[in-house]
Amino acid sequence: MKVRNSLRSLKAQPGAQVVRRRGRTYVINKRNPRLKARQG
Repeated sequence: MKVRNSLRSLKAQPGAQVVRRRGRTYVINKRNPRLKARQG
């Protein structure tokens, strides 16, 4: 799966994690919970 640029920019934020669950790619951030994204 190609990873979207919006996920890449969120991945660069401090505290961000890229998680793959059930075939979907999520970006979650414990430090700033507003920064969330989903792909797939």
